[in-house]
Amino acid sequence: MLRAFRNEKKSLKQLNVVFCSDKFLLDINKKFLKHNFFTDVITFQYNKKNAPVEGEIFISVQSVRSNAKKFGTTLRDELHRVIIHGVLHLCGYNDKTPKAKSAVRKKENTYLFQRNF
Repeated sequence: MLRAFRNEKKSLKQLNVVFCSDKFLLDINKKFLKHNFFTDVITFQYNKKNAPVEGEIFISVQSVRSNAKKFGTTLRDELHRVIIHGVLHLCGYNDKTPKAKSAVRKKENTYLFQRNF
């Protein structure tokens, strides 16, 4: 994970990774993002622009487990994918458009398959 920050030219000050349930993450999604749907990962960034990264990555273990089965991968690899996904958000990447989503997926695959995070 630290290597991913370095590769993306970001310094890390503080990062909390919180493993939680689907319900807990749904409550966060509703309360803070006004989204009423399940997700596997939510990232909050607290630092100002160009400052060392400070943030939190919330991960639903239930969703990660379900996605691993759905996509035919291991729990470990899917967990690494969502961690990388959160790190990329903290590095400034977004996935709001199909093009941006594709770019994030490529980055995830780069880090996941090279074990370079």
